[in-house]
Amino acid sequence: MKALILAAGYGTRLHPLTKQKPKPLLLVGKKPIIDYLIQKLDKLEGLDTIYVVTNQKFYNAFEKWLKELKTKKQVALINDGTMKHEDRLGALGDIELAIRWQGISDDLLILAGDNIFGWDLNGFVEYAVAQPRSFAMGIYDLEDKSKVSKYGVVEIDDKSCLKSFHEKPEEPISSLIATGIYYFPKDKLKLVKEYLKVGKETDAPGHFVSWLLRNQEVRCYIFKGVWYDIGDKDSYNKANLIFST
Repeated sequence: MKALILAAGYGTRLHPLTKQKPKPLLLVGKKPIIDYLIQKLDKLEGLDTIYVVTNQKFYNAFEKWLKELKTKKQVALINDGTMKHEDRLGALGDIELAIRWQGISDDLLILAGDNIFGWDLNGFVEYAVAQPRSFAMGIYDLEDKSKVSKYGVVEIDDKSCLKSFHEKPEEPISSLIATGIYYFPKDKLKLVKEYLKVGKETDAPGHFVSWLLRNQEVRCYIFKGVWYDIGDKDSYNKANLIFST
């Protein structure tokens, strides 16, 4: 199994904090956001390599971070070559680039690079591995539909299979949201390239998931515990309050 951390965004909603520093390298408490993800991945058996995809603008910053990183896993950086927000490849473009450039042919665990969570990933991976023909995604219950409109909102059936996915809906149908954690089985990786060929949205993995629902099964795993999606200054400040104590 391989892991891919998506860290090639430009964090425009966090300017000026992210004008000269990538969002995953912003400190929460006493360490960068991405270090919390590395610590979780370190505990995964069967995971041998962690890829971090970033951009040309912040590549040197990640190189410096990697030199100082302490981890049990092999970590490799991928430069997607972009220099500004307007030229970004988007999450799906970066996923396809990583698969192609690194020749990834193993199951792939994908994490958004701006998330901090308290749960262990082993349960999710075990759940995903038990459904070898299906994609899997981690979801979270905000328990209040009025709070979900800035996220990807999901609807599941009684077997935890995804029924629908709506990116930032004005009228959400549930309080369940995507967490930016996905598991792609190795024999399904080629579908990312197929999706991009039809000219669909590339920014959010949720668009890919919606496309998959036409002929693929997507299983959902509900995470419980502390979770912060560092999307703006408010969420960044809240995470700092919690993790600096």
